Amino acid sequence: MALGFIKKVFTFGKEKPADATPQTDETALTDAEKAAIAAETEPTDRVEDLPLADDPVSEAEMDTAGGPADDIAMVPLELLRAEEEAAAEDLEALPTLDEAKQAEAEAEDVDAELAPSDVTREASADHQDAPNLPKGFAAYALSTIEPEAPEPAEKLSWFQRLKAGLFRTSSQLTGQISALFTKRKLDDETLEELEDLLIQADLGVETALRVTDTLASERYGKDVTGEDVTKIMAAEIVKVLTPVAKPLALDLNHKPHVILVVGVNGTGKTTTIGKLAAKLSGSGLKVMLAAGDTFRAAAIEQLKIWADRTGSTFVGTKLGADAAGLAYEAFERAKVEKADVLIIDTAGRLQNKTELMAELEKIVRVLGKLDPDAPHTVLQTLDATTGQNALQQVEIFRNVAGVNGLIMTKLDGTARGGILVAIAAKHKLPVYFIGVGEGIDDLEPFEAQDFASALAGLAR
Repeated sequence: MALGFIKKVFTFGKEKPADATPQTDETALTDAEKAAIAAETEPTDRVEDLPLADDPVSEAEMDTAGGPADDIAMVPLELLRAEEEAAAEDLEALPTLDEAKQAEAEAEDVDAELAPSDVTREASADHQDAPNLPKGFAAYALSTIEPEAPEPAEKLSWFQRLKAGLFRTSSQLTGQISALFTKRKLDDETLEELEDLLIQADLGVETALRVTDTLASERYGKDVTGEDVTKIMAAEIVKVLTPVAKPLALDLNHKPHVILVVGVNGTGKTTTIGKLAAKLSGSGLKVMLAAGDTFRAAAIEQLKIWADRTGSTFVGTKLGADAAGLAYEAFERAKVEKADVLIIDTAGRLQNKTELMAELEKIVRVLGKLDPDAPHTVLQTLDATTGQNALQQVEIFRNVAGVNGLIMTKLDGTARGGILVAIAAKHKLPVYFIGVGEGIDDLEPFEAQDFASALAGLAR
């Protein structure tokens, strides 16, 4: 069959016309070959041989397409009436509008009772941020959760703050003493080493000799521990500091009582004045503050802030003005306004600057003309971080301005707090206050026993 088909393909279009000469008997196909070719080209599946599909639509349905067939049963009339009566009864059973509202309210009450009490989201239909929802719906609004208030920090006592402020000084000093007296008897060599150690800690030669003499008289040739030495040292420091630990006496017969505050740059004069004003005004006294540091605009502004904060009267002038003239103006105004205390700030100056020290002398002279006893108190602020240089500062300011009282500041930022002992032993000036921080409560009256215990790292 394939051979015949290929033969027909290649001969397509090449047949001779009808009037062509007929083939000879040699090229004509026999009947048997024609039948074989016809059988091969005949399709195997005839249409008439395929089975017929059943009609999906039955004859009965075709007959009833225009209406019900005769053999379909009819619904009885009694059944239809029974269904109508049942529907009427269901309609009567439906609640009225008032009954529906009452049922809805009862349902809301039940929901409220079932809602947990500790959830952080509460249904609020009238919440200001909630959308306008249909009746029967409620929007959840996040309730504000109040954070737990932290427990208030325990307020430290003054001694605790003083001990913390002198920690660097005491830890360095006691550490060196403990290292020196580890399993060692007290002899001359040990006493010399201890004396050098105390001098290097800025306690001064006089205090160092007092400590070593007392230690030698009580424990010479015996085993001594570092704790024994620190206890003796603390006792000797108390003996040095007790005579200078005095309160600042105010002679209120002189109104105003004039306090002149002096010191070198950066010793905390302006801040100390503000703290003193807070203490005095808090006790009911009328205080006036004069910005005598006319060289620094920041100092004038800072003192004005302290005056506003403490309820004190402020007196100032333009930048670069004469400080002595400001002192004169402030004194006259304090007399008119009957101020109890006038505190005058001065510009920071180095003790070796002659012209600046001469200006300070001028302020003192002007005040003396207004009141022979003025200034009644001259306070010098000392920065504990300056160490031995503070000794020279006290000597020069005492000679120029007549310093009669000291305030030691910045004891919390140094390992040289022992300089206060050396100053007290040499100059024997009253030490009224000491400061261990920037806060108002960080300036407190000087107590010899507290300072000695804190410096030696001992409990009070």
